[in-house]
Amino acid sequence: MKRAKKLYILLGVLVAVCAITFGVSRYQTRQEEIKNSGEVILEVPTDSVESLSWDVGDRSFSFHKETTEGDTDSESIWIYDEDDVFPVDKTKINNLLSCFESLTAAFVIENPEDLGQYGLTDPSCTINFSDGETSYTVLLGDYSPMDSQRYVSIGDGNVYLVSEDPMEEFDVELSKMLDDDDIPYLEEEGTTTSIRFSGEINYEIAYEADSDNTYRVDDVYFTEQNGRQVPLDSTRVSDYLHEVSFVFPDEYVTYKATDEDLAACGLDNPQLVIEADYNTEDEDGNTVSNSFTMSISRDPDELAKAQSSDVETTSEGEADTETEEITAYMRIGDSKIIYRLSGEDYETLMAAGYNDLRHTEVLPADFADIAQIDISLEGTDYTITSEGDAEERTYFYEDEELDIADLQSAMQTLTADSFTDEQPTEKEEIHLTLHLDLEGEPSAEIGLYRYDGSYCLAVVDGTPMCLVQRSYVVDLIEAVNAIVLS
Repeated sequence: MKRAKKLYILLGVLVAVCAITFGVSRYQTRQEEIKNSGEVILEVPTDSVESLSWDVGDRSFSFHKETTEGDTDSESIWIYDEDDVFPVDKTKINNLLSCFESLTAAFVIENPEDLGQYGLTDPSCTINFSDGETSYTVLLGDYSPMDSQRYVSIGDGNVYLVSEDPMEEFDVELSKMLDDDDIPYLEEEGTTTSIRFSGEINYEIAYEADSDNTYRVDDVYFTEQNGRQVPLDSTRVSDYLHEVSFVFPDEYVTYKATDEDLAACGLDNPQLVIEADYNTEDEDGNTVSNSFTMSISRDPDELAKAQSSDVETTSEGEADTETEEITAYMRIGDSKIIYRLSGEDYETLMAAGYNDLRHTEVLPADFADIAQIDISLEGTDYTITSEGDAEERTYFYEDEELDIADLQSAMQTLTADSFTDEQPTEKEEIHLTLHLDLEGEPSAEIGLYRYDGSYCLAVVDGTPMCLVQRSYVVDLIEAVNAIVLS
């Protein structure tokens, strides 16, 4: 019995060894089938492709190329098979096809027994394209997180791992193939010569360098208010033009808008129309004048509801601050495409009024250009003088050199909490006359008046401007007292 037992044990060991040997042999064979590659497995010039279709998820797309005869030569365009009026972006089609101009495999698995283990029996994406002579089918299988590569089949019996994943390009919605309307870059100073707003906002902005209508050298945008040209904040105007230039709606409503579509979106009578004149240069360096129009509207039903409840309050009498859903739309020029705007983009673009773009600083000039300050405070007048120029100016009070930092900070801190055209009715707290070291030696006046416990009313050059926090005015008065009472 003991001898038989030993034989059984030896037999079991032998079987185990054989099994291991067989497994290692299979593994080695399998390993031999997986090879480093680096070879180009597909090389199809983008311009040669005449048709392209693909299935990804539950989406199917199909396009073909047609040649149109222009005034001087022929041009190839892409057509969406489901709707030939769909404006196809040729560049986006070419970007898809560029994957196959030089598709390189990192690894090749030769003669795989089971395509299913690579996700290729039920591929994530099936791509078909043809150059008119040869048809190609590319299957995109599973993505290997370990290798950061995707399994691909090109129909030659092998499976490839490719590092440049075509799925990154082909996993798209139809909207991404739309040839979007062009929006010019308007932000760069001097490019945009004029901006006109119409609709709920009506005024015009003109670009003018070296204008006599401002005390600030950086002011280049102006508008007419009460019969005179007044400066706008160049930074705020540039920021607004940046928002116009870089608004990129995520989706379109329609690419073949009818009059009924425009009315349904409120674009038959837009809330706001932005018109910009701007310059570009042609290939020869010549200046070319251009114009651009953008129309914006909120959903008509939403807008009517919002307008009817503009001053809606809670039972406690406080404003209702509940977040409001905004559905808004945009159109470029006379385009047939209507885009859906996010609520944030809508609110940003609608913030185009004079008060949205004007200076908030009460100080109407650069502090470095102030040569003398006359101050009237509590019935007493004081004068601060200076020597030197804007680069190296030294200030004096009664022939004693000053550290002007606190006074400068207090004057520059005076900013608008809200704009108003109310005339002052209370006592003037402090009055400043600023003599400027500019051509013609102009002067500017700032009067700060009591308003209520929280605010003072700022009047600049005799015109009411805004409400400023009373604490700012207190800081200014303290800075003056620190100079004249020391």
